[in-house]
Amino acid sequence: MIRFLAALLFVAGVAGAASAQSNYRIQPGDTLRVEVLEDANLNRNVLVLPDGSISFPLAGSLRAGGRNVDDVARTLAAQMASSFAVQPTVLVSVAALAPRDPRVAEVPDLMNVYIVGEVNQPGRKEVLPGTTLLQFLAEAGGLSRFAAEKRIQLRRVDPASGQEATYRFNYRTMGGSDSISGTTVLAPGDVIVVPERRLFE
Repeated sequence: MIRFLAALLFVAGVAGAASAQSNYRIQPGDTLRVEVLEDANLNRNVLVLPDGSISFPLAGSLRAGGRNVDDVARTLAAQMASSFAVQPTVLVSVAALAPRDPRVAEVPDLMNVYIVGEVNQPGRKEVLPGTTLLQFLAEAGGLSRFAAEKRIQLRRVDPASGQEATYRFNYRTMGGSDSISGTTVLAPGDVIVVPERRLFE
């Protein structure tokens, strides 16, 4: 009975530690343990640089600061996929926390912004507050060759009224009388729609 209770406590402790790691937001100066099940030669500890980025073989540089370990693992797997027959299984954990300096500000929480249509990497993106529309399009891998560059839409819901407003963005002119600017700062929950180009458009 004692052994059974001890085993239950051990499993609960492991599950709690895993949950804590999944919820933890990575900070500059942290050390991450990255393991690739398909190639143990790639397993290593990586340091999160002051700008929040990490560098890893076959994946290059990517942002880790402000994200959790599961998000980083998914991004690493996606960026290394072209080097494997199938997308690799990547495990990321926090090996060591950075020494905390009270004079250094924490990495701000990321916000969700969405993009659909003719871009190279559509879907939900986690971006830093203050990200502009043009920066976000770059985060989505840029426009596809079928994009209607003059008719991009920014759709934003007013949290107070629940009403959705649609703003047009002309990628070619980066603004103008009928277009918001590429420097427009995005808000949480914004949706960018990039329509398909019409014939002769």
